[in-house]
Amino acid sequence: MRQISLYSTTAFIALTGAATAQELAFTLDPIYVNSAARSERLVLDTPVAVSTLSGEALANRQAGDFQELIGDMPGVTIGGGPRAIALEPNIRGFTDDQIVLRFDGGRFNFNQGHRGRFFLDPALVKRVEVVRGGGSTLYGSGALGGVISVETVDADDLLEEGRTMGARVGMGYSTNGGQWRANTAVYADWGAWDALLFLGTRDTSGNYAAGGGEEIPFSALDQQNGMIKLGFEPSADSRIEFSFSDYHDSALTLASANGAPSGSNPEVDRDASEQSFRLSWEFDPEGNDAVDLSVLFYGDRLKITEDRVSAPRHDETTYDSLGLEVTNRARLTLGVPVEIVYGLELFRESQEGTRDGAARSTFPPASAMTTGVFAEATFELSPQFDVIAGLRYDVYEREPGDATLEDVREEFFSPRIGVSYRPTENWQVFANLSRAYRAPSLSELYNDGLHFPGNPFGFPPDNFFVPNPDLKPEESTQFEIGTRFEQGGLRRADDKLSFSVSLYNAEVKNYIEQTVDIFAGTTTSSNVDGRLWGLEAEARYDTAAWFVGGGLSIARGEGADGDPLASIPQDRVTLEAGYRPADDWLFGAKATLAAEQNRVPAGGAVGESWETLDIYAAWTPDSAGMAGSSLRIGIDNLFDRHYTIYPNELPQAGRSLEVSATFTF
Repeated sequence: MRQISLYSTTAFIALTGAATAQELAFTLDPIYVNSAARSERLVLDTPVAVSTLSGEALANRQAGDFQELIGDMPGVTIGGGPRAIALEPNIRGFTDDQIVLRFDGGRFNFNQGHRGRFFLDPALVKRVEVVRGGGSTLYGSGALGGVISVETVDADDLLEEGRTMGARVGMGYSTNGGQWRANTAVYADWGAWDALLFLGTRDTSGNYAAGGGEEIPFSALDQQNGMIKLGFEPSADSRIEFSFSDYHDSALTLASANGAPSGSNPEVDRDASEQSFRLSWEFDPEGNDAVDLSVLFYGDRLKITEDRVSAPRHDETTYDSLGLEVTNRARLTLGVPVEIVYGLELFRESQEGTRDGAARSTFPPASAMTTGVFAEATFELSPQFDVIAGLRYDVYEREPGDATLEDVREEFFSPRIGVSYRPTENWQVFANLSRAYRAPSLSELYNDGLHFPGNPFGFPPDNFFVPNPDLKPEESTQFEIGTRFEQGGLRRADDKLSFSVSLYNAEVKNYIEQTVDIFAGTTTSSNVDGRLWGLEAEARYDTAAWFVGGGLSIARGEGADGDPLASIPQDRVTLEAGYRPADDWLFGAKATLAAEQNRVPAGGAVGESWETLDIYAAWTPDSAGMAGSSLRIGIDNLFDRHYTIYPNELPQAGRSLEVSATFTF
């Protein structure tokens, strides 16, 4: 109770202090989203649950990984921490590749147990959109839980007005783990051409310490990330862009990077490299409502090498993907105004694992091809009332490298119907009914070989993967209803109030569950049925002098047998307040409170409740010669709370002083 009281006091100081603040120059721009409908829309015209994070709100987090970057957004949890190489997303209890990850538009499907899905320096991120709920109508396989769309910085984001060239240098330090970070970006815009080069490094010299000082073993990590972007605009209505990213990390860690040390979880010397490219063409001719075309060709290659420390063993894991997306947006009149988004998507994946140069059955050679076509139309039946109807058809094929295993070919339809009602210009009520699916991953279908060794004295025995090429795709029928409100000038000319609430229910058929049978010595994936439901809310009141906001996430889930699902996160509340005594100063505090998670599978460990408080300050001068520069300081986990984010096995980092600075030239 003492800590909760301190949280309240912090917020009270921020709010009461604001009452005497001077009037500041302040503009609250409308918020647009793109990923929710594959077209740019105002949030109040978006008929799904979606949240965004960009600009100052991102920078003030001084994030060292994606848990710190987006892990407190409503409905979102980042599992596998605190080791950055093991982080995986969770939305509403849907996890890993039940969520579509998109980086600059290209999807990244890699998923291998305990090895994470985020290979990008947070310093490159300019914006994150999270669409919660079934999104297969537009995004196909994997969008059971939703979509996380990450956009990286462009030259246009960094250049000061009136300049054609510039540079930004950033540096920072975190006391917990002794992480030094530095990055440099140079950029230019010569009219038809623009370019950006980014180089960044993060060196965590020691292990993190949990609250109270307990060391978190194998949490040190070195990372490097470089990116180049080139843009060309041959005309006012056309843009071609190419980008290439090269990411590396290295660490002494564990074979199961999200677990604790044990005899079955040996130490490994790990190196990972991920290269990706994006080639896009945007064509939006002025005065032509039938054409707003986007074409994206993309590819990724991920290679992870792990050398076992206790005995000679060299593992290599390679994952490749290529994809093509063609999307067009058209505005027509068919008795009523209609906006149509339609297109096609193709992506091919292949994987291979070796051990000491020979094929590794726990990551068997296999390939996958998915082809999808989609269309979604928004019918404006009146200025206040829209009906949204969509359909997607996918065909996916899986080919194992083992001739004794069967190929897989399936098809899936993903329909959606929704409504959006605007009773006033400030209110929206929306509802959706949709089907979503996820095709089984190559590992779930074809994994074979030793999972983990048993007791040399006989029990438990060695545990082996059992392939199951008969796995069916996960299917869900999801219903959601929600409301939003957004209004400026509510109590004063410079204020803005916004909030949203959504309720959802997802009936899941053929949920893919991995079962470990200790007595039989087997691990296999099988299909079960389940249900997930819950509530999310977020609110924010912002003025020139101060702001206050918060978020609420309540999730439930159980299998057909009534046993709770292990992936359901804790109920959570976030509260944040900030005070701006001048245009270029900000002081803020953020509290997070998570409830005990006692709805766990039989024999599962209960997740303990926890509370944390972070405080921060930022100085962002706009004077001549200093514009675009900043100095930030913060203390994460101020009270050094020892806590674990359910269902992680390891505690999170304790108190840490964070300092960072950026300078532009």
